[in-house]
Amino acid sequence: MKKFGTHLLATLRGIGNFLLKIVKNPKGRVGVILVGIVVLAAILAPVLTPYELDAYDIANGLAKPSLEHPLGTDKNGIDILTQILYGARISLIIGIVTGLCVTLLGATLGVVSAYFGKVPATVILNLINVLLVIPTTPLMMIMSNLSSSYLMMIAIFTLIGWCGTARVVRAQVLSVMNMNYIRAAELSGGSKTYIMYRHILPAVSHLLIMNCALSCAGFMIAEAGLSFIGLGDPSVISWGKILVAAQESAFTSGLWAWVLAPGVAIFITVYGFMQIGYALEEILNPKMKRKKDKRAKGLPPEEAAAAVFATMTEQSEEDALHLKEQFAKEVAVNERA
Repeated sequence: MKKFGTHLLATLRGIGNFLLKIVKNPKGRVGVILVGIVVLAAILAPVLTPYELDAYDIANGLAKPSLEHPLGTDKNGIDILTQILYGARISLIIGIVTGLCVTLLGATLGVVSAYFGKVPATVILNLINVLLVIPTTPLMMIMSNLSSSYLMMIAIFTLIGWCGTARVVRAQVLSVMNMNYIRAAELSGGSKTYIMYRHILPAVSHLLIMNCALSCAGFMIAEAGLSFIGLGDPSVISWGKILVAAQESAFTSGLWAWVLAPGVAIFITVYGFMQIGYALEEILNPKMKRKKDKRAKGLPPEEAAAAVFATMTEQSEEDALHLKEQFAKEVAVNERA
């Protein structure tokens, strides 16, 4: 029990340090603030608005923005701000859940296709080729006739969306497999399973985390688009469905806030997720950090080039030293095993 508590504390400390790195990154800070505001608004919706989604007041329908209704009301007299707050829940759930499912499924199949032989690779690649030629919108129309729930939408998004992640992960794994430290692990007697979990997955983790953040943004836009054409669950509210209702009466009634509010909400949330994704890429992939060499600043071209080449030589020496250390660790681990 004590050992479990120690591991849990270490895990929580690692998560906290990682979140701190995201907040320290300028892009990550902006993304966390924007997404955090939307998440808090969705959670605290009952506190932020005194109205309910089923509070029909047709006599007060299509009311202009006022102190009682900051964004006005729809044709049924339902407060538009209340719809925005409660609609954030569905949009966030679909975006985040689908992003996680697509990333996990794509990562698993991508690693398997690259590292476990030709038969899995052939099956998975042929499956990807088949799924890539299936048009998503007609498929969603067919499936929505069977079930109009958002669970079905998440399932369809996951079924179609994992292909791109799997191809990217497969390409990265094939590149990593030729690295010297992977060969060192194989020569020292490491099993495929050990090498996959110890070296390959950490090597592609930056792609997965970044892909998850960006996928959340993409699927939120996809949900809004499909809801806009009537393929959502009619029993719940989302930002896309608000736009559907707004196109019928907003322009003729002059209620521009009815159209702009859900659009701005989608933009803010998607922009926040994208900024988090870019920040994660910079944090987890050192090659993305474009730091200028201060030693070359202000020098003549010849001296600046010499300084850059010197930096490259130092980096090569550091890589070689790291490889030697990694090989020694692998040999020690396999000897203990």
